[in-house]
Amino acid sequence: MAKYGKKAQKKVKRAMHKRKKGTLKSGRSGKKVKSRKQAIAIGLSEARKSGAKVPKKKKSSRKKKS
Repeated sequence: MAKYGKKAQKKVKRAMHKRKKGTLKSGRSGKKVKSRKQAIAIGLSEARKSGAKVPKKKKSSRKKKS
């Protein structure tokens, strides 16, 4: 069974095209995105928000100090 849905694929594809064109910008800072990995992350994030089939983010495993 596929991990990602078609909707997620479209969002990532759109983000990659925008990055290539130089119009993809990151969240709050609004800086231009140059990294391929960051473009994919933005696409997947948008897909999650729109309710597409995307696996959950991995949570970082930080140990608490007692």
